[in-house]
Amino acid sequence: MEAYPIEVQPHWSRRIGAKSLAVSASGDYLFLEETDLLALREGRVSELPLGLQAKLKARQFTKAVTALGSESLLLSRQAARHGTLHEGPSLHIVVPTLQCAHSCQYCQVSRSLLDTGHTITKEDLLSVCESIFQSNARALTVEFQGGDPLLRFDLVKAAIIRIKELNRVHQRSIRFVIASTLHQLDKEICAFLREHHVLLSTSIDGPSSLHNRNRPVPGRDAYERTVRGIGLAREYLGFDAVSALMTTTKASLSFPEAIVDEYVNLGFEDIFLRPLSTYGFAKRNQALLGYEVIEFQQFYAKAFSRIIYWNKRGVPLREVYASIILNKILSPFDTGYVDLQSPTGAGQSVLVYNYDGYVYPSDEARMLAETGDVSLRLGKIGTPMSVLQKSVVQQALISSSLVAEMPDCHACAYQNFCAPNPIDAQAQFGRMDAPPASTEHCQRHIWLFDFFFQRIQQADPEMLDLFHAWAQPVKEARRLCDV
Repeated sequence: MEAYPIEVQPHWSRRIGAKSLAVSASGDYLFLEETDLLALREGRVSELPLGLQAKLKARQFTKAVTALGSESLLLSRQAARHGTLHEGPSLHIVVPTLQCAHSCQYCQVSRSLLDTGHTITKEDLLSVCESIFQSNARALTVEFQGGDPLLRFDLVKAAIIRIKELNRVHQRSIRFVIASTLHQLDKEICAFLREHHVLLSTSIDGPSSLHNRNRPVPGRDAYERTVRGIGLAREYLGFDAVSALMTTTKASLSFPEAIVDEYVNLGFEDIFLRPLSTYGFAKRNQALLGYEVIEFQQFYAKAFSRIIYWNKRGVPLREVYASIILNKILSPFDTGYVDLQSPTGAGQSVLVYNYDGYVYPSDEARMLAETGDVSLRLGKIGTPMSVLQKSVVQQALISSSLVAEMPDCHACAYQNFCAPNPIDAQAQFGRMDAPPASTEHCQRHIWLFDFFFQRIQQADPEMLDLFHAWAQPVKEARRLCDV
């Protein structure tokens, strides 16, 4: 087929079902018979069928020794997968207060219905409004989290107004999101949100009985009040102005289909099947709420099948975790999901401005601080962004998230799609550079990549079309709000 000698490029493999998955350095992949993979490894490419030789060349597994431009093409493909890291922090999470009426056992942070001093100062809040414009990113997302930010809507309102005033000079594209239970939402708040094009994110853990069990409030009507808030938001802000996500507790494991059906009944087109967090205060309740990794896998597989069931019946419902993984696999352009970036997006594409006056590299990092581990603080609010990103903590996060530096990642077939999570390692083992393979983050994502590669391998054209549609950027792809 080729007039010149063929050079085999770096690649990695993993058994998926009846075939071997081979992934090239560009992130392209092929499913190969074991004999074909062996021929590739041994450099006997000329023995393979001409069609397969062409595919291997097109997907960066091989190149002609004298080929010009192959290396540049590979570098450009690799750069496209990391482009979002070069923009500067584009997601800015502001935590105005820890006040919250719920007493969720899986909550990652301390919370109180009363304002017990866990509220940001006005000085720090205004400083945050100035700081976000130090990022070079042209498009900025400002999320308000808590606690429940609507319990201190005065602070949220002041920040939005100030940011918009400053933006008259800076001329950025700005998107505002409030993560809330929606229990405090009223027509007056909706009027302000509509005027300033603010989006809402809330939590729905499933049917009312499950939601109310997971997220108790006085009166035991958390679900009913959140659903009323969703209805009010849709009425005044538009149907798509509010999104929801769920957290999988031990109680959730028995209801995968019912949880999916609840999202369909409520008219949502996205559902995020998230495992229980092991950060902050949630970690203390693992004996009560926790479960084995395999239990989440079984839950996810059943819920995913139910989602496919609805899609085949014309009901559009996208699983967000699937979209993140499929974007990694099927698209050359990465949406920049923070937890799967190498080097890490924590502190580089996202910053968190906490009520305590400090800046953190991610929401999980500030959750760790709530239980006494403040080792991931980048600096005080008001510190120049350039100083924060050059801090000792930030440099340690970067060095601990480099796939090339981690022995566990060297032979992994998913190293183009995945990355070590130093914050997860810090939470589990008290050190950012713990071996990735020992972390729950690594174990969960290897399973997810296995799961979706197997389904891609088995998919008919209709299912592949659905997967490619899901691989397009999703709402809140870089970080999904939690409340």
